[in-house]
Amino acid sequence: MKTVNVSGLKNNPGAALRMAHDDMVLVMNRNEPDALMIGLKSTKLIGMPGVRKALATALFKDGNLSLARSAKLADMSLAEFIAHVSRLGIAVIDQTAEEVQDDMDTLAQWLAGAD
Repeated sequence: MKTVNVSGLKNNPGAALRMAHDDMVLVMNRNEPDALMIGLKSTKLIGMPGVRKALATALFKDGNLSLARSAKLADMSLAEFIAHVSRLGIAVIDQTAEEVQDDMDTLAQWLAGAD
């Protein structure tokens, strides 16, 4: 196991990530263990059944990854990923009723001009 302190992580996060590709990296904060970085590829965790889909779903649900990037991470087509999150009750589009109405008004204006 390798270690890095918080200031080293802040100053050179790439070095810590490279270390995590080979081994676990313990992040120390004021001489106390604070976090553990684990390289997903080196542990082969990312290749285990369902892991990519679970990560993609959690990241999308929390708003940390777009729909398209989540689908790519999950190794699914966009349509498959939309169906997957919809089955889980996760909203694909997060808009207020007012925003939806604005979009519908814009679409109606665009369609009226297309004639």
